[in-house]
Amino acid sequence: MATASSEQAAAPRDTGPTALNRYVELLRAQPPDRRLAQAVALTLAVRELAVAGIKQRHPRATRKEIRARLAVRLYGRTIAARLYGPIPEDAV
Repeated sequence: MATASSEQAAAPRDTGPTALNRYVELLRAQPPDRRLAQAVALTLAVRELAVAGIKQRHPRATRKEIRARLAVRLYGRTIAARLYGPIPEDAV
């Protein structure tokens, strides 16, 4: 059986190999629907954090600007411009 660190492109820097292997074992023991629910919850949490960061740095941004800045962060400037038109120069 392959170890968790051999299956990942880069192992987390803050997690030792024993803990990482245990984490992978626990994930594999869960039914697929539970793993999917956790992935969706984590994705939503990351998105909320990204939006909060954008709002903190740009408190006067409109909803459209916030969505455009988030799109730049998630998909890149080219795709964001296709979706939202002109993108603020400082959007990253």
